[in-house]
Amino acid sequence: MPRPIIDVEECSGCGICIDVCPNGVLDLANDVAVVANEDECDGCGTCAEECPMGCIEIEED
Repeated sequence: MPRPIIDVEECSGCGICIDVCPNGVLDLANDVAVVANEDECDGCGTCAEECPMGCIEIEED
């Protein structure tokens, strides 16, 4: 099952990844993006593609 991995040290908390995720997988917590609904991730990679900080990768199990 795919899942986004977020480098919270690099995340600026802009929220773009949250806005572009078609499945509502991500959310903001303490001003950084976090995986809120991992089971909903289909691995499309939109969050990683649109992240201006380049801090998201999609990991396949």
